[in-house]
Amino acid sequence: MDKLDAMRLFSRVANLGSFSAVAVQLGVARSVVTRQVAALESHLGAKLLARSTRRLSLTPAGAAYLERCRAILDLVDVAEAGIAEDHQTPRGLIRLSLPLVYGLKYLAPWLLEFSQRYPEVELDMDFSDRRANLIKEGIDLAVRITPRLDPNDVARRLGSGRMVVVASPGYIEQHGEPKHPSELVRHHCLGYTATANAQRWAFSVDGRIESFAVARSRLQANNGEVLLKAACAGLGIAYEPMFSAGELLASGQLVEVLKDFAPPEIGIYAVLPDSRHVPHRLRVLMDFLRARIGEEGSAETLR
Repeated sequence: MDKLDAMRLFSRVANLGSFSAVAVQLGVARSVVTRQVAALESHLGAKLLARSTRRLSLTPAGAAYLERCRAILDLVDVAEAGIAEDHQTPRGLIRLSLPLVYGLKYLAPWLLEFSQRYPEVELDMDFSDRRANLIKEGIDLAVRITPRLDPNDVARRLGSGRMVVVASPGYIEQHGEPKHPSELVRHHCLGYTATANAQRWAFSVDGRIESFAVARSRLQANNGEVLLKAACAGLGIAYEPMFSAGELLASGQLVEVLKDFAPPEIGIYAVLPDSRHVPHRLRVLMDFLRARIGEEGSAETLR
C-alpha cells in the first residue's frame, strides 16, 4: 500500500462523503475505493469512516487523521510545486498593497525594474498607508514598515531601517532642544495618526525600549511627508523614518535630536494572506525586493 496514495484517496472520500462519487471521479470501480480505504484502516488499526446505507461520516479517529493528512499532503504539494517552479518563468497577476511615501520613493522604481525583467508578471499596485485586509481585498502581498508585526501576520523580513526625531533649527532656537524623551511632553510633537497611538513614542533608554508620552500637537496627519514639511516650517518635532527625513537632514532643513536615545529599529516586511503555498512569482518578487532593499540599506537613507 502506498501511504500517500491512500491518504489522498481517504481525503477524497471524506470530502465527497461517498465511495461511489470518488470512484466515478477516478474512473475506477467502487470496490477498488472501498478496498483501499479498508486497507488503510487495517494498517492504522482504527476505523476512519462510519458507514451506513445512506451516508458516510468520519469517526473521531477519522476526523483527527484527516486533519493531519491534509497538512501532510499540502506540504508534499508545496515541495513538488517548488521543484517544478524553480525551472519556470514567473507569470501571472500580483496584487500589491504598498506604503505611500516609501512605496513611491523606493518600491516603485524597483517594481518597474522587476516588471521589465519579468514581462509575464502583471503588477497591480495600491499605494496607501492604510492597513489593508489581504484576504478580503484579494491582495497577494503587502509591504509593511513597522517595529512589530501582529501575532497572526504571515511575513518575510525584507530589510530594516531606523526612526529619527527631527526639528528645524528655527524651532530649536525658539523652543529649545529636548535632552531626554521625557521632555517631549513640553514640546509641540507632530502626530502621525496612521499608527495606533500617535501620542507615545518609543526610545532606547539604558538598553531598554521605553514608551514616552508626547504633547498633543495642533497639527496631526496620516502622512509623514506632511509632518516633515510642518517640521521644516518650525511647527514642531517629528518622529519619522530615516528614509523620509534623510535628505532634509542632509540639506540642513532639519536636525536630529535625542540622538542618545535611539528609537527602535523598524522592519520592512512582505506580508502574505496565509502561510500555505506561495506562488513562484511571489517568491521571485520577495527575493528581488530583499536584494534591492539590502543594497539600499547600506546607504545613509536607511542606516
